[in-house]
Amino acid sequence: MSNADLELAVGAEPVARTQWQLFRRRFFKHRLAVVSLVILILITAACAFASRVAPYDISQLDLSLLGTVTGPSWKHWMGTTDSGVDQFSQILHAGQISLQIGFAVAVLSTLFGVAVGALSGFYGGALDKTISAFTDGFLVVPQLAILAVLLQYFGHSPRVIILVLAGLGWTYVARVSRGQVLSFKEKEFVEAARASGAGGPRIIVRHILPNMVGPIMVNLTLSVAGAVITESTLTFLGYGTQPPDTSWGLMLSQNEGAINDTAKLHLLLFPGLMLLIVVMCVNFLGDGLRDAFDPQATHSR
Repeated sequence: MSNADLELAVGAEPVARTQWQLFRRRFFKHRLAVVSLVILILITAACAFASRVAPYDISQLDLSLLGTVTGPSWKHWMGTTDSGVDQFSQILHAGQISLQIGFAVAVLSTLFGVAVGALSGFYGGALDKTISAFTDGFLVVPQLAILAVLLQYFGHSPRVIILVLAGLGWTYVARVSRGQVLSFKEKEFVEAARASGAGGPRIIVRHILPNMVGPIMVNLTLSVAGAVITESTLTFLGYGTQPPDTSWGLMLSQNEGAINDTAKLHLLLFPGLMLLIVVMCVNFLGDGLRDAFDPQATHSR
């Protein structure tokens, strides 16, 4: 390399990184978040393609095992149920409903909560007071009791569970979004958009919401964990998923008596372990997204 090349290299201007490159760099530094994302993808894919991944067909019972419960073995990694069903295969199929409810509730509640919070914070006045009072009313009522009553009245299908959970789960996201919009709407770039003739909806969608991606994505991921736990809790109490559908919460509910039987303890251990893994991974992923979207929070800790 010549001296001219060296001088060019020394005096070269640094290449500016895009926001996406900076986000990706910060996120991949959070090893727990990366590992959690990989685990979540693997679990979601395995459950989504359970009919191909599961080693056994849960609709076909092993008559030789009917009425007996076997523990984990090389043939049945997570043991079998008293009906002769391979529990690993059952967990994969049950995860379809649990994860479907978790992701669908998170997306619906986040979309509705962001829309309500953005309108409330941006326009203020009577609209803000009405929406804030309505949101506070949802937050003070015992949601678990209301969810149980609504599910008992409207039914226990996964679609009904998703709509009911999303209908009561948007309030926290709405409050966060309202606070973010209140802080952004007085910024210079919003004033410049107003001066250029942009209307309220355009300012919200094109200028404010892109700056709220961080809090929105963090709340979206954490809402998945909250929805999965709530569905499992309701199902364990008898108000959630009902046969012939199955979920991890229903598996725990159907085998609650195994807590006093060592030979059947695996019937509670593995569904509970799947719930624990998913919730922990979602929380670690949320921490990684928070650090990646808000580097100032990383440096302040």
